[in-house]
Amino acid sequence: MAKKKVGLPPLDWLRVFEAAGRLGGFSAAAREFGLTQAAVSQRIGNLEAWLGRSLFVREARGVSLTVEGESYLPLVQDSLQALERNTEDLFGKSPRELRVAGLSSHIHALVLPVLARFQNLQPKVRVMTDSVARRSSLDEERTWLQIRYGRGAWPGRDAALIAPEVLVPMAAPDIRWGAPLIDLRGERPGWQDWARKTDQAELPPSKVSFDSMEHAISAARQGMGVVLGSVPLATGELQSGQLRRLGLPELHTKDGYWLTWPEERAHSRKQRALIDDFLQVLRG
Repeated sequence: MAKKKVGLPPLDWLRVFEAAGRLGGFSAAAREFGLTQAAVSQRIGNLEAWLGRSLFVREARGVSLTVEGESYLPLVQDSLQALERNTEDLFGKSPRELRVAGLSSHIHALVLPVLARFQNLQPKVRVMTDSVARRSSLDEERTWLQIRYGRGAWPGRDAALIAPEVLVPMAAPDIRWGAPLIDLRGERPGWQDWARKTDQAELPPSKVSFDSMEHAISAARQGMGVVLGSVPLATGELQSGQLRRLGLPELHTKDGYWLTWPEERAHSRKQRALIDDFLQVLRG
């Protein structure tokens, strides 16, 4: 294919090429832009003629990138992202809304206590929260900024640590060690793990068991026993005196609470500044 043009090809052709390369086909790119497959094919053909190189191999079962196409795709993607980011920084409006999703207990314990501080930093921004019932629901949640519990590794998402998970025996002010234990079922280490790692010989009996840290902390606040409570989630109760640490060893875990967002979001300077301010207050 002979080279016909020099310089920068039309932006429309580059955007269609990027979509076809990213999505793996002309039909998918056509759906993304609301074009016909023939229109996509024509634009890519025009780009190939301009460059004098074939970017796709056309076969009966579909298309695939040539070696030149594979080399060109990341360059086009980086350039388009930089153009979008710089255009937003120069001409875009400052964000007027911050919307965050998470488990109800995480919104209650991590977000609500710091909203006033965030509004002092960003007085023109309206905060919206979306509560989900289960952690697995976050994968289907349309709100892209999320608070998640885990180890910070989610495919396709950036993550910034809010607080590591630290578990410590805690109880209402009039409850002492030796009172019944409050069990918590789930992935967090439990009382047996705590006893083994802190060399505690015997444990008091347990009379209640919950599958939610929020419910276990609430039970401890009501004087039902001693909970191996999450320090980040119980910070409000500990500061107000509704709960107190019992002076027993802490248990540090490999998990934590994270603010996460898709890798392709938060590229503009204004959007990233908003997230940074939110992260700052979440970290306390």
